[in-house]
Amino acid sequence: MVSAQVKITNPQGMHMRPAQLFVTKMSAFPCDVTIVFKGTSINAKSIMHLMAACMKQGSEIEVQCSGEQEEAALAAAVELIESGLGDC
Repeated sequence: MVSAQVKITNPQGMHMRPAQLFVTKMSAFPCDVTIVFKGTSINAKSIMHLMAACMKQGSEIEVQCSGEQEEAALAAAVELIESGLGDC
């Protein structure tokens, strides 16, 4: 398993459009992708779980990837989050 701490930079947080983009990108990887936010583990390949977590701009999260291509998945996740999730 690999992981990284990241801060949500999107001004509107993880709303529907960025959540869908994130799920689409992460679904391309065969590994498990989990976001830990406020002590809760969230399936990062589920748009409903991501939106229900109410992650806002400035939220500190941990992205965890486990399995085949975990390092590539983590790099893609961190890049996507740090770039503003397609909205910035």
